[in-house]
Amino acid sequence: MTLVLYHYYEAARGPFRNLSSLPLEEAREILGQIVRDGKTFASQRAGDYMETRLLLENRAREAFTAKGGLPGNPFPHYMTLGPCDWLCSWYVEPSVIQLGWDEFDDRSISFTYGDLFPTMRYDDGKPYRKQVYTKGEIREVIARYGLPQEWNKHGDKGPERYIEAQIWDEKVIGRYLPSNRGGF
Repeated sequence: MTLVLYHYYEAARGPFRNLSSLPLEEAREILGQIVRDGKTFASQRAGDYMETRLLLENRAREAFTAKGGLPGNPFPHYMTLGPCDWLCSWYVEPSVIQLGWDEFDDRSISFTYGDLFPTMRYDDGKPYRKQVYTKGEIREVIARYGLPQEWNKHGDKGPERYIEAQIWDEKVIGRYLPSNRGGF
């Protein structure tokens, strides 16, 4: 299986815009505007979204570091392992970047079996909950459970819709980052 990472984003805004890279109040203001606009999936996020996101990202970072990861950033950029067409529905005008898995240093990328939010928050007894995986480990998880975007294409079998990749540095994705570094 050829492993490719995908980053979905709003074409007009550009890729790798990251609320976590901003001061908390600025991120809250931007998210508030997105909610008021009501045009995209992000407009459905709860009022405590940023606080929860930062907490979960910190947990993922600590778990990845405990497994030998060397995160260069305090927050990750997000991609999926394999395509997930459903994510296009999150955007008014979706666009996507594809990057080879081998472009990323093993110590700069972690994975969750599903989106970070449900993976790290749900407590339903599934063995991949609250787990962060390395490149080597995620291959084993895929061999055991398959790709969620294949067995749960419509989301009717749980919150797992894709395998999320957390990119903890900007060495590979730097060529795509906006010149104003995370501004919206």
